Order: sequence, then structure tokens, then C-alpha cells
Amino acid sequence: MFFHFGMNTFTDSEWGNGNESSSQFNPTGLNAHQWVDVASKTGVSLVILTAKHHDWFCLWPSQYTQHSVKNSPWKNGHGDVVRELVDAANTSGIDVGLYLSPWDRHDKRYGLELEYNEYYLAQLQELLNRYGSVKEIWFDGAKGPNATKMNYYFGDWFSMVKELQSSINIFSDAGPDVRWVGDEKGYAGSTCWSTINRTSLRIGDGSIVGYLNVGDPRGTDWVPPECDVSIRTGWFWHKSEEPKPLSQLIDIYYNSVGRNCLLLLNVPPNSTGLISDADVRRLQEFGRAIDTIFTTNLAEGSISEASSQRGGKNGGFGPEKALDKDHLWTYWAPNNEAHKEHWIEIVAREKGFRFNVERIQEAIGLGQRIQSHEIYADGNLVANGTTIGNKRLHRLALGTLQAHRVRLHIRESRGLPLISSIGPYWQPEKVNIKNGTHQ
Repeated sequence: MFFHFGMNTFTDSEWGNGNESSSQFNPTGLNAHQWVDVASKTGVSLVILTAKHHDWFCLWPSQYTQHSVKNSPWKNGHGDVVRELVDAANTSGIDVGLYLSPWDRHDKRYGLELEYNEYYLAQLQELLNRYGSVKEIWFDGAKGPNATKMNYYFGDWFSMVKELQSSINIFSDAGPDVRWVGDEKGYAGSTCWSTINRTSLRIGDGSIVGYLNVGDPRGTDWVPPECDVSIRTGWFWHKSEEPKPLSQLIDIYYNSVGRNCLLLLNVPPNSTGLISDADVRRLQEFGRAIDTIFTTNLAEGSISEASSQRGGKNGGFGPEKALDKDHLWTYWAPNNEAHKEHWIEIVAREKGFRFNVERIQEAIGLGQRIQSHEIYADGNLVANGTTIGNKRLHRLALGTLQAHRVRLHIRESRGLPLISSIGPYWQPEKVNIKNGTHQ
């Protein structure tokens, strides 16, 4: 979950101009524990805060600028939003990430390449030394029109980040650890590889968005995509806006998580310093809907068959491994026959499966392999696609089906396909948002 919060929250802006007064920032009811509680109940494992946006107002008391919370009326200048979020997240066992905008519309050093890059490094050091473990640091390549030729020293920034916190994940257009998906709609490509070639990319280059959306089957760098999208039209809170409808959030889920991608959903706190009631209600609906659809794999307890399995029937890689509870390190593996198509099939013991969604997962810890696949229900083709990766979710175009046999047929794969999980699910036409059950 992304928290876009800062000066823009109080000026009804998306991009501040950097001339705002620190006195405008005053979230009198700020409660980071409420933010984290909302995130936790939605099923979120990591929250990212805009420690500084383009206007360069800092949500922590930086020693390198006066344009920060220390010169605001909030808590008489003794507040620290970053500290409050970190403490709340640590209490709840949720990881923390931070975004520090490279573009600065306030500081006079912006546009002076060496001076500004040194200044930016100093503030990165503050954040990474002062607040404990940060799991993700979020960069973009935004630049002001007055400094389009100014270089950001990303190599130096990344090196220092890893020196200070070696286990951190660095996000940018080109990674090195997590990449942008190329849009802000929350949609990964229908083909989506976790691999790219980082050396051919330049952060902030708009011509690479198509490449980032799809990835590269020949890529040498493992840089999985992250889909950033806001629950509202804007990224910051605006009184005039409402959260997106539940149906749109579910579409986003299928097109991000369901396409081998991480979903980073922005939920902006309001000017009081709380996540608005309307957003809380929509997130509750969203979380209950996802639980309703995906809590029960309808194939549990079914019979599993496959074209072959590694090591024979006692080899430990049988099709039943795709139906167990361990979705990461147990998996079905066919035997090593080159240029052969492979399949795994789930057979109902009694009434058959009533389903309209199919979930497939590769053993992603051993790489992404599948290039083309099809889903059959009682011998009829009901869905097809290219990549699978960590998770592929198919909503069946034919709607709800009743079938005794559901088969995954793998047409093309780079090496042997390894399937860690497979199963039919049912998304009800209407989800009862009051109690999370379906009608």
C-alpha cells in the first residue's frame, strides 16, 4: 500500500510548486496506527510513504532543509510522520518502504548537478540511518522542465542504499530489484516476464514503458514488475474525489496480481491525518471480495493426473504437489523429454467443479519458464495465455462452468515447466459486502 501524503494534501494539489509555506501542514488528527490497521486488514504486507514529493516538503525533520515538519504547526514542530509510520508498522509486523522524489521544486540547488546530487544523497542517508530496516526504497526519474538535462547519479544513490541496507529492494524504471510496470493503471501486460535487460534502459525514458510492461524472455536480470495505482483518481487526497468502485479494484487485482505482478495500491490519508471512511469501506469490501473468491481451491481433495512426472511415481514430483498447501517449494515436474508438450489435469471425485476462475502458479523460486498455455474443461478450450510466473488468474470468458476435468496444457516452455499450484475458483456474480459471503 502506498501512502501519498504531504503538502499537496493541504493545498488540493497533485504537484506542488515548492513555494508553499510549511505552516500549511497541520494534520491535527494524524494516526499512523489507523493507516497500518487499515493496511493489515486489507491483507497488505508492506506500506510505502512519500517521505518527500516533488515540492520537497519533508515529512521528517531533515537537518538539510527548513522546508519540513519541524517548521510546521503540527505538534509545534516536533512531529515526524516517518517515525510514526515506522513505529506503527513495526508494532503490527508490516514492512516499511520510503519514496524520496528526485525532483525538487523548492531547493535552489536543483539544477546544479553535483551540488544537488550530494544534497539528495545526504537526505537518503538520513532516512536509511535513522528509521531502522527499510524493505523498499522507491525512485522515479521525474525532472523539472528547468533541468531536463540534469543527470541524477542513480548509480551512486543505489550503491549507497545497498551499503547502508544490504537487504533492501530498490524500485525504479529499471530496478535493480523491482521495476515499474510502465503505467499507473494497475495493469501488467497479458504477457509479463520477470526478466529484463537493465543495461539497455535509462530511468525516466518514456520510450521504454512498453518494454517494462511485458518484460523480456531473453532478459538477463531478474527484476519483477510492480503495478502502482491509486484507489482514487488522484494520488493525493482531494475532498472532491471518491474511491474507485469495487468492480474496478477487482479488475485491477486480476490484471496485476493475476499477471505475475506485485500490486501497490495508493490510499491517500486526508488532511486530518486519517484514511477517509469512504476509502476504509471500499478496502473492506475489496479485501472481503478477494477472500470470498480465493480462500477455497475447489480442487482440494480431487484426483490429479499428468502427462508424466519426474522420477516416476515415487519421485516426489507428482501432480498432487500442485494441490498441496505449500505453493512455493513443492511442485509438479514432468520428466525430462525435450520438445514435448506437457499437461496436468484435476479430476473431480463426485459432482464436478462449478467455477469461473482458474489460478495457476509456477515454482517461481526456480525461475519463470512457461511461454504458452491453455485451459480445458471436459475437453473444451475455455482460456489460453502466454506467461504464468508467480501467479496467473484467468476469468473464463464463457462465465460459470460445470466440469469434471480441468486440464492445464503447456504448449511452450523454456525448459521443463514446474507447477506449484493449480485450481478452479468461483467468483460469485454479486459479493455480499456486509459479511464477505457470496449470494
